[in-house]
Amino acid sequence: MTTTPTFDSLSPLDGRIVATFPVDDADAVAATVERARAAASRWGRQGFDGRRRTLRAWRRDIVAHLDDLIALVRAETGKPAGDARLEIMLALDHLAWAATHARRTLRRRRVRPGLLMINQSASVGYVPYGVVGVIGPWNYPVFTPMGSIAYALAAGNAVVFKPSEYTPAVGAWLRRSFVRAGGDPDAFAVVTGRGETGAALCRSGVGKVAFTGSTATGKLVMAACAETLTPVVIEAGGKDALLVDEDADLDAAAEAAVWGAYSNAGQTCIGIERVYAHERVYDRFLEAVVERTRELRAGVDADARLGPLTMARQADVVRAHVADALAHGGTIRVGSVPPPGTVVPPVLLTGVDESSDAVREETFGPTLVVNRVASMDEAIERANAVRYGLSGAVFSRRRGRELALRLRGGMIAINSVISFAAVPALPFGGVGDSGFGRIHGADGLREFASAKAVTRRLFPSLTLTSMRRSARTDRVVDRIIRVLFG
Repeated sequence: MTTTPTFDSLSPLDGRIVATFPVDDADAVAATVERARAAASRWGRQGFDGRRRTLRAWRRDIVAHLDDLIALVRAETGKPAGDARLEIMLALDHLAWAATHARRTLRRRRVRPGLLMINQSASVGYVPYGVVGVIGPWNYPVFTPMGSIAYALAAGNAVVFKPSEYTPAVGAWLRRSFVRAGGDPDAFAVVTGRGETGAALCRSGVGKVAFTGSTATGKLVMAACAETLTPVVIEAGGKDALLVDEDADLDAAAEAAVWGAYSNAGQTCIGIERVYAHERVYDRFLEAVVERTRELRAGVDADARLGPLTMARQADVVRAHVADALAHGGTIRVGSVPPPGTVVPPVLLTGVDESSDAVREETFGPTLVVNRVASMDEAIERANAVRYGLSGAVFSRRRGRELALRLRGGMIAINSVISFAAVPALPFGGVGDSGFGRIHGADGLREFASAKAVTRRLFPSLTLTSMRRSARTDRVVDRIIRVLFG
């Protein structure tokens, strides 16, 4: 008798086992996808209205069991309960938006056929892929995958979700909640395991894969999906910058920089890792950031503002980046080189050379580099010089829009940080090594459905598509070309 291997989900708070899960192999994943494919037909037949009712019931069930989910997110990620609550609130907002707007966004609509095809009726609609595979991250185990799960379900797909091996209990909880709310248990399924399970999902014959995680893993996902030409959405890493102009509200900018850098212990792909402040306000801005950073405390207790890092090896990355920053002329203004362990106090660095890993590579921990620039032109040049292009922020009273449009990235906030993630109607995604494709908003709904064009002849007209086309018809076509396009 073959025994299915298992793995434990361990809490970064105290090392205890949260739950034990099977390591689903390729056969188990394939069987789950096959059941989801049958469920997709049932789910699709419910139509937009039926799916909206189920998704609304799911939202109510999550709220009814909110405290349980908050406790579970905290147990698996280590983040403070307040951060978990905020994450879940945003996820619920996106779930509501997707359910409400799917019909308007994806329904079949007529389009103008143009003069050349005036005898045709033309329309376009969006049809679901069938089964969508979602590979989720550990840093925001509810909010981030919900940006794919909710939109894929609302578009009429079944979903097979592979949560991170660090947060499988949250993924399993979301599926149980969906079933409690009356959802088909195979329309939203969960497979668990490590990288091999994710690779199996990519090769399982799903219609599309939505991945969120590191750039390196995203490339592996793309390679696996390429074997079967399975389309993908890649939401990868970032090295986001905040620009502080000379006319900025410095208190607001400092508050935003500290929250953007250190919330969730810096484990945020759209978090702020770099700040470029105009030399005329640099010193005042920096002092405000120093003051706020010194107020923060990392720990595993309920009162700590920063929880432990979820992955132990991420603490090694943080330590390496801080050491590299110091080797490149940087100065630590708050904190120190992080001690061993996953509880990492916030580190504020200044004067770091632009060639340092702390400036160029994603740290994904509680560090912030604040550098001085002579102008916003220099700030833009430095901000855009990295291989990532996910998001960013600008603080300026007069030039916010202008600077935002010059920043490379899929999402930019003016006089705030990360606000775009909380607007369900806006698309979410990046360029360059930050990935491609979009979740959230109308673009996110269309990402999980393919466009299908239909034409219908209304009445006979000049016949161009015939092997019996006459010379007279060709002369008429010649005149049409010259009149319409000459």
